[in-house]
Amino acid sequence: MTVIHQPDKKRFAIELETATAITEYMIVGEKIIFTHTEVPIGHEGKGIASLLAKAALDYARENSFRVMPICPYVGGYIKRHPEYKDLLQEGFSVD
Repeated sequence: MTVIHQPDKKRFAIELETATAITEYMIVGEKIIFTHTEVPIGHEGKGIASLLAKAALDYARENSFRVMPICPYVGGYIKRHPEYKDLLQEGFSVD
């Protein structure tokens, strides 16, 4: 599976057979706010959301964004992968 960055739609996406899995974001100044992750029914439990979160956080790191994970999935991913905690905007915690 390949994660595609779609900046015009402000999301990272994985095209599946009949649907699209996404992680959406907003950029405000030097911050990237992850707002929503969705994996279509029938595709859960296959690691798709993890691929999206990793690609999104790697993008944040490559572009020196501070991360605000409003999306519970992205926040949980950071908690499970502490190597991304340094990206968190001051005042945000995932613990």
